[in-house]
Amino acid sequence: MLPIKVEVKNLSFSYGDRQALDGVSFEVEEGTIAGILGPNGSGKTTLFRILSTLLPLTSGSVKLSGFSYPQEGSSARSVLGIVFQSPSLDKKLTVEENLLHQGHLYNLRGKELRQRIDELLELFHLSERKKDLVETLSGGLQRRVEVAKGILHRPEILILDEPSTGIDPAARREIWNYLFTLRNELRLTILVTTHLMEEAERCDKVLILDKGKVVCWDSPDRLRSLIPGLILTVHSSYIELLEKEILSLGRTPIKVNGALHVELRKGENNQSLFEFAADLLERYHHHISALTISKPSLEDVFLHLTGHQFLIGEKDNATAS
Repeated sequence: MLPIKVEVKNLSFSYGDRQALDGVSFEVEEGTIAGILGPNGSGKTTLFRILSTLLPLTSGSVKLSGFSYPQEGSSARSVLGIVFQSPSLDKKLTVEENLLHQGHLYNLRGKELRQRIDELLELFHLSERKKDLVETLSGGLQRRVEVAKGILHRPEILILDEPSTGIDPAARREIWNYLFTLRNELRLTILVTTHLMEEAERCDKVLILDKGKVVCWDSPDRLRSLIPGLILTVHSSYIELLEKEILSLGRTPIKVNGALHVELRKGENNQSLFEFAADLLERYHHHISALTISKPSLEDVFLHLTGHQFLIGEKDNATAS
C-alpha cells in the first residue's frame, strides 16, 4: 500500500457568513496526480490556499506528508512545491537567475544548487533558454519555468493552481506531459486545481467540489461509470417546446448550455436511447438543429450528481471561491 501524502478530514472554512468548504475529506497517495475540479464558487481556490498553508485552519485536519498543519507548519511547508495561477517569475531576470534566487530562499548554494538547476533545465528542455530574460519567453515556456521553480527544493507534494491559465492548447498538453514525467520518474504527488474538464480527464483521481462540498472522489473512468449508458443531447431553438414533448414521452431532460440532455432510464440499454433519438428526430426534425449521442463525460457526471450544469462564467474571489 502506498503512503498517504495528503490527508484532509472534515475540513470546513467560512468567510464571515459564507461557507466556502463544508466537511471536505479525501486522501491522496504517493505518486498520484489528483485533480480538484469545480465550477467557480465551488471552494477549490479556498482548498488550494489551505493546502498551500496560506489560510489558517479553522475546522477539520490537514496532514501533508505526515506533518499536521498548522501544528507542524514549518515542516509541512518544507515538503510543498507551489505553482500559483498568477505568474511569480521576475520577468526582468533570466530563467537561470530566477531559479538561482529561488534556491537561495531554500538555503541552497554552490555546486548543489547549480546541479539542481542544470537537471531541471534539461528536464524541462530549457537549457538553451537559460540566459534569456523571462519576459522574452512564450506563456508556455514561462509556465515550464514556474514548475521548475516549484520543484527546485525537491518537494514531495506539488500543488498547482489552474496551471493552464493564459497558455494555448499545445502548451497545455506540453505542461501535462512534464507533470506525467514528474509523477512517473520522481514519484511526485501532484494536486491540480482546475475548472477544465479536459485537465481533470488527465488526472489519476478527481475530487469534484460543488458549493463547498465533495460531490465525488474517484478515477475519471469510475466516475463516468456512474452513468450507466450513453447521453442524448438535443440542440434546438425550440427548447421549451421540445422539453415538454420529451417529458410527455416519459423522459426527463435537463437543460445545459441551451441544449437538452437525456440519460437512459433504469433498466434500459443503449439501443433504447438510439430508438428514442430516431423517433424524436422523425417527429420534430423541423425543430431540431442537431442531435448527438455520446459517452458520458465528467461534465455529465457533475450534472448527474448535482442536478445542475457546471458554470464557469463568474470569477472566483476571496469571498466566493
